[in-house]
Amino acid sequence: IGVSAALGVVVGIQDSQAGDYPSFKSELDTVVDVLAATRPTAVNLFWALERMRRTAEAHQDTPVEDIKRILRKEALDILTEDQDMCRRIGIHGATLIGEGQTVLTHCNAGALATAGAGTALSVIYQAHQDGKGIRVFADETRPILQGARLTAWELLQSGVDVTLICDSMAAQVMKEGKIDCIVVGADRIAANGDVANKIGTYGVAVLGQAHNIPFYVAAPFSTIDLAIEHGDGIPIEQRNPVEVTQGLGKRTAPVGIRVYNP
Repeated sequence: IGVSAALGVVVGIQDSQAGDYPSFKSELDTVVDVLAATRPTAVNLFWALERMRRTAEAHQDTPVEDIKRILRKEALDILTEDQDMCRRIGIHGATLIGEGQTVLTHCNAGALATAGAGTALSVIYQAHQDGKGIRVFADETRPILQGARLTAWELLQSGVDVTLICDSMAAQVMKEGKIDCIVVGADRIAANGDVANKIGTYGVAVLGQAHNIPFYVAAPFSTIDLAIEHGDGIPIEQRNPVEVTQGLGKRTAPVGIRVYNP
């Protein structure tokens, strides 16, 4: 998300005809504000936007066309850094997974969600490449099925042994002793270590604790928000009720039903 935000800034200002920095800054601020309003929970969005804004301010005495080129380079640097962080997350995280173990993951934290191999899925990919013979259970991740539509597809394409389950089945596969560890990504991590991630992650964590299963969060430093003391301060996005009542375009709930969809 942070990489997309940085590149979005580049796209948003590339046609600017501003003749001076104050005029350019006004256009830049508009682009940044629009992008910032898209995802309130994921802090690396704001991290990347603030980095792009600071870069422009640091070169405010430079001609506008040069600032635009500098911002493009900064965005590409963010992309490269994200690829490297994904790689290193995979290398370090894979050491936590033993030979022949089975991992449960929730939502999508792979190549489709990052500039590299992912965060949580980077760990799985690396363990697979290391020849550990691992298996994966992927939660479908209601209500819009990122686990079923994205994670399951990614892992299949990479040759990883993956089994798809409904979210409500996680407790059962843990009870049956099928899960050795849980690996997920994160949208934001508070200063005390509290984690916000896709809805359902909290339930998986509670189940993991109840069954004495290790629970790991794989995330880059841009996801850590030291300005928020604990998880209660993390803003939670309220998503469109249609995701619940008409998932994938088909109505599955009565017209007029009240929906809560954080």
